Amino acid sequence: MTEVTVTLPDGSTRSVPAGTSVRDVAAAIAPRLAKDALAATVDDRPVDLTFRLDQDARLRLVLPDSPEALALYRHSAAHLLAAAVTNLFPGTQCGIGPATEDGFFYDFVVERPFVPEDLERIEQKMRELSASNLPYERQMWPRAEALEFFASRGEPLKVQLIEEKTEGQSVVSCYTIRDRDLFVDFCTGPHVPSTGRLKAFKLLSTSNAYWKGDARNQPMQRVYGTAFLSEADLKAHLTRLEEARKRDHRRLGRELGLFIFHPWAPGAALWLDKGTTLYHLLAQYMRDVLFPAGYVEIKTPLIFNKALWETSGHWQHYRDNMFIIESEHEQMGMKAMNCPGHMLVFASEVRSYRDLPLRLHEQTPLHRNEASGVLSGLTRVRQFAQDDAHCFIREDQIAEEVERLLRLVQRVYGDFGLDYSVKLSTRPQEFLGEVATWTHAEAQLKAALEAAGQPYTLAEGEGAFYGPKIDFDINDALGRKWQCATIQLDYQLPERFDLKYIGADNAEHRPIVVHRAILGSFERFIAMLIENTAGALPLWLAPVQVMVLPIADRHAAYAKAVGETLGTAGLRVAVDDRQEKIGFKIREAQLQKVPYMLVTGDREVAEGTVAVRSRSAGDLGPRSVGDFVAAALEEVRTKGLSR
Repeated sequence: MTEVTVTLPDGSTRSVPAGTSVRDVAAAIAPRLAKDALAATVDDRPVDLTFRLDQDARLRLVLPDSPEALALYRHSAAHLLAAAVTNLFPGTQCGIGPATEDGFFYDFVVERPFVPEDLERIEQKMRELSASNLPYERQMWPRAEALEFFASRGEPLKVQLIEEKTEGQSVVSCYTIRDRDLFVDFCTGPHVPSTGRLKAFKLLSTSNAYWKGDARNQPMQRVYGTAFLSEADLKAHLTRLEEARKRDHRRLGRELGLFIFHPWAPGAALWLDKGTTLYHLLAQYMRDVLFPAGYVEIKTPLIFNKALWETSGHWQHYRDNMFIIESEHEQMGMKAMNCPGHMLVFASEVRSYRDLPLRLHEQTPLHRNEASGVLSGLTRVRQFAQDDAHCFIREDQIAEEVERLLRLVQRVYGDFGLDYSVKLSTRPQEFLGEVATWTHAEAQLKAALEAAGQPYTLAEGEGAFYGPKIDFDINDALGRKWQCATIQLDYQLPERFDLKYIGADNAEHRPIVVHRAILGSFERFIAMLIENTAGALPLWLAPVQVMVLPIADRHAAYAKAVGETLGTAGLRVAVDDRQEKIGFKIREAQLQKVPYMLVTGDREVAEGTVAVRSRSAGDLGPRSVGDFVAAALEEVRTKGLSR
C-alpha cells in the first residue's frame, strides 16, 4: 500500500496510508485531538476533517484556540441558520451567509419579512438541528448537475453564483446537512464536523438587504446572528451588545436634545441647540489646534461643474455616489470631498518652494449619495463635514510633514482621552504611478512613524490606489474600533491638475499632496464620543456645563445671579427655576448628563456660596462661587475627562 508523509507544525513527520483522512491522522496522534479538532489546513489550504491525504503534505489541525477557529465556527452557524429557515419556510431562496467580525448573517428571499417571533422559531430549530449532531458533509458535484439541481429547486441566485464563481471548472463543492429534509449549499467550506459542535449562538435581528448589496437587485431579508466557541464568551458579547444599545448615539442624541432625524431629510441630521453647540465646539477646537500649526482655513463652493470632477477622476469612478444637478443645461456635482477644490486654490497663483508646505483646512458641508439601506444615525450619512486639510509639500518634506501630523493626532486624541491603534497600508495590487515612487513614499511614512515613537502594524496591500496611507482606529469603552484619522500621500491629483511650484533651481516641480483628517467627519466623531462616554461628555465639551438649581422660589433671584456670574466667566450655564422639588431637578440634570449642579437654598444665599454636586461623584459640599468658577475653568483648560 502506498504511504504518504505528513509533516506536522512542530516539524515531526508521520507516515500514513494514502487516502487516510485528516481526522484519522489526528486520532492516531491522540484521540482527544480528533475529538477537539474543527478542521485543518493542508499545505496552507483550509480543509475539513474528512479530507483525504493522497500525497505528502504539511498538516495543521484547526483547534478551538486556533486563529481561524471562530470564523470557521460562525460560517458553520450561518449554514445552520439557512438549514433552519428552509426547513421552517419552504420555498425560501438562499443568498449568501458569511462569517463577520462580530458574528454571521444569511440573506434570504422570503414571501414576507421576518418578525421577532420568526427569529425565536428559527433559533429553536437551529438548536434542534444542533442537538441532532448532524454531519456537515462535503460533496463534489459535476457542475452541470449542480446547476440543474439548484435551478430545479427554484434557487436562481445559487445558479448565478455557481455560474460566476466556477466558470471553467468541471466540479463544484457543495455542503449538506441531512435531517428529515436535505439542506444543500454551494460552498467551498470548510465547516465544523457536525452541527453538535455549535452550541453558543444567538440570533439578533433582521434587516432589509439586496442581492449583492445593489438596490437594483432582488430585495432580501438578512438575518443577523452571533456565535462563540464558549457560552461564557457568548454571554459576555451579549452583555456588551446590551451596553451598546444603552449607549446608542441615536437614542441618546434625542434624549439629550442634540439632534433628530426626519424622513424628509434622509441621511442628514437636524442639529438642535445643544448639538449645534457641541458641533461648533469641535470645529473651533480644531481651528485652535491647526492655526498655530501653520494651517489656513478656506471655503470652496458646494457645487462644481462636472469638468472639475472629470479632471479629478471622480466623475468616472465616483459619480454614482454624488448628487448631480443640472443648471442651464450643464451638469454640476455637489461636493463630495474637498480635495479637488483645494487643487484649484493651489493652482490659482504661482507657488515657490519657499511657500511649501502649504496647509489648507476646510470645514464646509459635503454630500454623498449613499444608498438608503446603509444610512445609520450619524455614522453613515449623506451630509457631513470634516476637519479636512490638504498639505502641499515637496518630496524632501514627506518625513517631516508626516511626523508633524502624527504628533498632531497624538495631541488631539490625548485631549479627548482616546485610546487608538495605527496601521500603515502599503501598495495594493492595482495602483497608479511607479513602484520606485511607492517604495520611497512607504519608507518615508515608516521613518515618520518611528521618529514620532508611534507603534503601528503593517497592512500589506491595503493602501489607496493613488498612494500609501496611515490609518488610526479609536478603541472605545466597549472595545469597538472606529476608523477616524487618516494620513494619505497622493501623487496623482497634482498630476491630474498639473500643479507646479518653482524650485530653488528656478525650474518647475510637482508638489505632493497629503490628505489628512484627524477627527474625520464631525458627525461620525460625535457618534463615537456619545457612545464612548454614554453621553456623559467631559466638562469642556458638554453643551450645558453647569445647571443652577434653586430650592424654592425665594432662591431663584440668587440662582440667576450665580448663573450670570458663571456665564460672564465663560461657562455654559442654565438655571432650572421650575416649581419642582429639588430632588426632581437633580435627577433631571443627572439624566441630561450635566457635569455640575449648583444647589442654592437659604444657607447658600446667606453665605454667598453654592452647594456643588458632581454628575459622577455626587455631593462635593459648599464652595464660594469664585472658587467653583476657578476650578471649573481649570478643568476646561486642561480638558479633564470628568465622568
